[in-house]
Amino acid sequence: MSSIDKVLARIDANLESSLDRLFDLLKIKSISTDPAFAGPCKQAAEWLSRELNGIGFVASVRETKGHPMVVGHRKSGKPGPHVLFYGHYDVQPVDPLDLWETDPFEPGIVTREDGTKIIVARGAADDKGQLMTFVEAARAFIAETGDLPVDVTILFEGEEESGSPSLHPFLEANRDELSCDLALVCDTSMWDAETPAISVMLRGMVGDEIIVRAASRDLHSGLYGGSAQNPNHIVAAIIAGLHDENGKVTLPGFYDGVIEVPDDVKAMWQRLGFSAEEFLGDIGLKYPRGENDRTPLEHIWTRPTAEVNGMWGGYQGAGSKTVIPAEAHAKFTFRLVGDQDPMKVQQSFRNYVRSKIPPDCTVEFISKEGSPALRLDFALPAVEKGQKALQDEWGKPAPLIGMGGSIPIVGDFKRMLGMDSLLIGFGLEDDQIHSPNEKYNLTSFQKGIRSWARVLNELAGN
Repeated sequence: MSSIDKVLARIDANLESSLDRLFDLLKIKSISTDPAFAGPCKQAAEWLSRELNGIGFVASVRETKGHPMVVGHRKSGKPGPHVLFYGHYDVQPVDPLDLWETDPFEPGIVTREDGTKIIVARGAADDKGQLMTFVEAARAFIAETGDLPVDVTILFEGEEESGSPSLHPFLEANRDELSCDLALVCDTSMWDAETPAISVMLRGMVGDEIIVRAASRDLHSGLYGGSAQNPNHIVAAIIAGLHDENGKVTLPGFYDGVIEVPDDVKAMWQRLGFSAEEFLGDIGLKYPRGENDRTPLEHIWTRPTAEVNGMWGGYQGAGSKTVIPAEAHAKFTFRLVGDQDPMKVQQSFRNYVRSKIPPDCTVEFISKEGSPALRLDFALPAVEKGQKALQDEWGKPAPLIGMGGSIPIVGDFKRMLGMDSLLIGFGLEDDQIHSPNEKYNLTSFQKGIRSWARVLNELAGN
């Protein structure tokens, strides 16, 4: 029996004790956004540090101005890449509590009607269950072979769910210690419950808020209607002009830096059998919007967007109040892809808005911080090795997919530490992260542990 087969056998034999440890971590109320839970956040960091030290890492809790970080090293000069594994131990608040079917911090296993076993608790999928798949893989490897196949550094954060305010200063202060050859990030999902995936594209984002002002006060619509400028109409015209009849964004230069996906990757996506009807049907819709000449998967993975997140102005109470408002507001975000420049996109938007403002009106902009998109080289050796490891475990090819959202830490690793990231996670769309009754499939946990063991083995060239 090969060493990797022995490691996998140990993982399966010790699944119950792995679950016990996960449950111990899930019981800790590490809600980072609420100051009342600062103690439990530190408790979770200390728990993880003890676990890492217990399996042979040199680990410590690092204090920050916010919640602490956990850093661990297992280095013996092994050939192959030195990898940095990242996860976060903090969780979202549990509100509304009355919608939970069980205590969110009393984890348990529930068997669904179809026989699927799920772990139910806050943090089960986001991100305690995910990060523990890697810890348990490392535990099994060290216990079975005496070491890991590659050198590993671990970084666990405690503020991901509250904006990571301490992360940038921490990375900057510990740049030399944390800079590795490759980052491994687990805060992602599979394609479906039986098909693993590697995320290779993350959209960036930039936003803006506008306040359009006209008259010095709200006006009586009978006295001034039809003569005075109405800021609601101005904002509506701005929004209406953002897209043309084919769904393309009209801002000058908006598509500068957008990169086409290789044909072989598009063909891979076609084979996934994605159904726009099912995707939209789950939310009560039918018909895709966006650029007419693009597929729905392209819309959400590889194409930029311009969205209105909120708009308001004038009277919004019960009944009617016949006024022309003095001002109107709207919030916008732009999801970015390829090499789009967030600041250029924002400037193009602002120039467009100014062109729509009548000369006796004004506009104020409230800036939102932007970040560029990220993409992994499809031909990166780590991607190929990750695909092989996942196919060996799941028996299916692991497609290279995009993500409609962003994972800021991946950009930080690239820009601050010069590392590419291999994004492999075992979450599912129905895990209800950030919602009541969050869950993580037991299969995701067990095969996630086995998958990370295989990934480490492949990265070592074994």
